[in-house]
Amino acid sequence: MSKILRILHLEDSLSEVERVKAELTRAGVKVLSQWVSTADGFTAALRDFQPDVVLADHAHTALDARDALVALQTYRPAAPLILVSSVLDEQTVVASVRAGAEDIVLKRNLSRLSSAIEAALAIRRRLRKLTPRQLEVLRLVAAGHTTREIARRLKLSAKTVESHRGEVMKRLAMHDVVALVRYAVRVGLVPLEI
Repeated sequence: MSKILRILHLEDSLSEVERVKAELTRAGVKVLSQWVSTADGFTAALRDFQPDVVLADHAHTALDARDALVALQTYRPAAPLILVSSVLDEQTVVASVRAGAEDIVLKRNLSRLSSAIEAALAIRRRLRKLTPRQLEVLRLVAAGHTTREIARRLKLSAKTVESHRGEVMKRLAMHDVVALVRYAVRVGLVPLEI
């Protein structure tokens, strides 16, 4: 990764943030980071700081991973969320991945973090080609809404929705709706529990 990554840390402990930053620096990742520890701070940072990646501790007391993912999908849908935690039980892992977390890295294995970030960004790179309206159409298509339902919900004509869907398919280099749905689920635009 040659560019400077904007990383938002959702973490209770500044020392843990510094530990993660040190590991990323050791791995050769150039980082501009911001640390938040409150739900309001998290939402504001998503809007103002505009992170490329969010690193969150699932055990965070003010905001759990599921709530963080909802805010992330609202404000920065192309940014992946990676859980960085000391311990996770199997149920938490499954629920987090189903809700849209890209990866989970245990704090005792931080050497894996840079490759997890790189993989997450590679998968989402194509999303950056879409406008906010196209992202919205993609999310609704993937959630199973018909063209008419999407048109009614977004106050657009059915023809405009079809045009947006066609442009999304073109920009993502996908040739059918099934591929769009799979990709949207894969990147967490639509949780698995739709």
